[in-house]
Amino acid sequence: MSVPAKTIPAIERSFTYADYQSWELAPGERYELIYGQAFAMAAPNAYHQSILMELSRQMANYFLGKPCKVYPAPYDVRLFYADGGASEQDHTVVQPDLSVVCDPRKRAPEGCRGAPDLVVEILSPGNSAIEMERKFELYRTAGVREYWVIDPEHQILHAYRFEGDQIFTRSFSRYDTAAVDSFPGLSITLDPVFAE
Repeated sequence: MSVPAKTIPAIERSFTYADYQSWELAPGERYELIYGQAFAMAAPNAYHQSILMELSRQMANYFLGKPCKVYPAPYDVRLFYADGGASEQDHTVVQPDLSVVCDPRKRAPEGCRGAPDLVVEILSPGNSAIEMERKFELYRTAGVREYWVIDPEHQILHAYRFEGDQIFTRSFSRYDTAAVDSFPGLSITLDPVFAE
């Protein structure tokens, strides 16, 4: 059964990946599921998209000919994917702004089955609190190795690397070069990323 897009947030129940797939959404309308709760995603502005394109370009150039693949949004990531029949009962499906997936078994026609190696979220006025609080713990719990939060307003990149119970944090400003801890040899030149 299809759920009209305008009623998705109002329904008081937990959604699954099977529900998510059945929704008939208006063009450009996007949702994420986090532990069964549906969250509408605002359309990104031009600056957000410019940042995403330059970051994607630099990363895609580095990974050319390597086993890891770069996927910009919209790209479904089923963080807690379980093989077999239970997979349709997944209750968490997110669309990070950028995902790097190295394990070919996680790359499927519908998106990523499991935690990506690197996730990047670009903040916008409507999602700052969500990305900084809810998704930080979500990605850490799911097994993402490295999580980047890009703040366009302040032109800052916050990088978090998760290693067991430890969290390593670094911050970079516009004129820095950000090394990607999870991929030795990969560094992102931030000036063109933040160029308006």
